[in-house]
Amino acid sequence: MRNKLPKKTHEAIEKLSEEGNQLASAGRYTEAMGRYWAAFDLVPEPQTDWEATTWLISSIGDMLFQQREFTKARDAFQDAVRCPGGLGNPFIHLRLGQAYYELGDKAQAGDELTRAYMGGGRAAFAKEDPKYFQLLEKVLKPPVGHDRLP
Repeated sequence: MRNKLPKKTHEAIEKLSEEGNQLASAGRYTEAMGRYWAAFDLVPEPQTDWEATTWLISSIGDMLFQQREFTKARDAFQDAVRCPGGLGNPFIHLRLGQAYYELGDKAQAGDELTRAYMGGGRAAFAKEDPKYFQLLEKVLKPPVGHDRLP
């Protein structure tokens, strides 16, 4: 059984996260990261024991990715995958794979993009640059009877 955050802490984290999400939607990534970090600071120690850390670190990683800070984004998503619910999360593996791709590590990118595909299917790639799915198609063989990945 997972621990639940105290109600006031949870509400404060959600409020800051929503502010961050709104800023991110407006393309104000640095300001959004500030809200996510403020929310992260409210998570009790050890912070890696809480699901809130998983989505906050993922949000920070996404902002870093949007800013083309690929090394920092990779590091954030590597941390997120080690937090509760991180391993197997299609979005986390997608962004981690994309960061590796942008850093030139196509082998590791292929591994992470495969995890994203296995967890989220083609839909996980729907709004992303097609180059990531193209790499995946070089890594995975299509199912029998198909000439492409479904």
